[in-house]
Amino acid sequence: MNAPWKSGNRDMFAAFVCDDVTLDTLRSVVIDMGWPPEKVMKGGLRNAIQSLAITASPAILMVDLSESGDPLNDINALAEVCEPGTVVIAVGQVNDVRLYRDLVASGIQDYLLKPLSIGHLRDTLVQAQAIFTSPRGGDGAATKRHIATAVVGTRGGVGASMVATSLAWMLSADHKVPTALLDLDVHFGTGALTLDLEPGRGLTDAIDNPSRIDGLFIERAMIRANDNLAILSAEAPISAPLLTDGTAFVQLVEEFRHAFEATVVDLPRNMLINFPQLLAGMQVVVVVTELTLGGARDGIRILSWLKSNAPHAKVLVIANKVAQGAGEISRSDFETSIERKLNFVIPHDFKAAANAAKLGQTFVGANRTSKTVQPLRAVADAILASDGEADAANAGKVAKGGAKAGKKVAADQDVAEADTGPASLLGRSIKKLLSPKSKTGVPA
Repeated sequence: MNAPWKSGNRDMFAAFVCDDVTLDTLRSVVIDMGWPPEKVMKGGLRNAIQSLAITASPAILMVDLSESGDPLNDINALAEVCEPGTVVIAVGQVNDVRLYRDLVASGIQDYLLKPLSIGHLRDTLVQAQAIFTSPRGGDGAATKRHIATAVVGTRGGVGASMVATSLAWMLSADHKVPTALLDLDVHFGTGALTLDLEPGRGLTDAIDNPSRIDGLFIERAMIRANDNLAILSAEAPISAPLLTDGTAFVQLVEEFRHAFEATVVDLPRNMLINFPQLLAGMQVVVVVTELTLGGARDGIRILSWLKSNAPHAKVLVIANKVAQGAGEISRSDFETSIERKLNFVIPHDFKAAANAAKLGQTFVGANRTSKTVQPLRAVADAILASDGEADAANAGKVAKGGAKAGKKVAADQDVAEADTGPASLLGRSIKKLLSPKSKTGVPA
């Protein structure tokens, strides 16, 4: 109940008391505080639970325990419906120091013994207001820290969702960063499936009712994957087309900014095209591709689009599922085609992918000791390193990590700009095929 999440449209105060004397005393103090007296209501703790189950929590909540047979259990029930960040004050008629300590340990700010004195009551409410408006845990600067990352695949099946879930898992589990994972493949997303979770209705409810999106909605709609990771995804019926202007997605990302320190968005290509405003809040865009002709073509198009529509974002290009030996396109020819170096290379590891699916875990979570995950760890490190760098896409080098993943697959991790060297014959052929002026179609 005292977690550092705050909503911007909450009532400052509400109270649920059991007797008329407490009601009148509290209302007189509330009027002096400048708060509406009608927010002091008859009914004890159970009435508070029923009310908060369907309405937003106030900043400061006072509940009367006088009619509660099991105060600790009832307080725990209150915590399940009470929005994090709420300062809760309990009043009662049991003078027991053990009860007081247990209540404080459960998250209550204070416990006042009835009958209430006006002076003590006023001092308690003033202190509660100061607690709510002050930075939590003395770390106000930390609440402003946030890094948002979008993961986009150049083609279907290149492994963008694997990368997105792995990054979210590493940020939350390894780096202990409170992280939100938003899977925007509304009909066929695999974010929850990868984590062996039911997706719930949170995302579809947000799309249908964007006005409901606030801190309370985020807390209730998201599914907890671990102590620092929550996911919002959907498995909408394929008979129900997506009808939205994208407002809900932008609002969700904004709420994540207040509630978490990192956001990872699994962003399908069609969503990128239809809702370009989503990139406005992204500091990093991870482009996942394969070393194929189709991957080169669409990589060129997406990188060009990002340069025009998200010039502020740092772009990291990852080649995934890279097989040993000769492939459809060599790495050097691929880099020549997209006119920049690959930042990371992830080798193809069928056994690791099968192990993750079998265990119901992310690729990284299921294969922690595998060399295959080293480039993914380097990507997470690069994302964290980019925090606060407004123009990091055009400057510096990312710390090296996962330089080699597999005996025969080189994974040069240095961030570099466009390759201006002479193109090979195959590279020039690819460029010609991918040129808008080419009359020759590119096989998909």
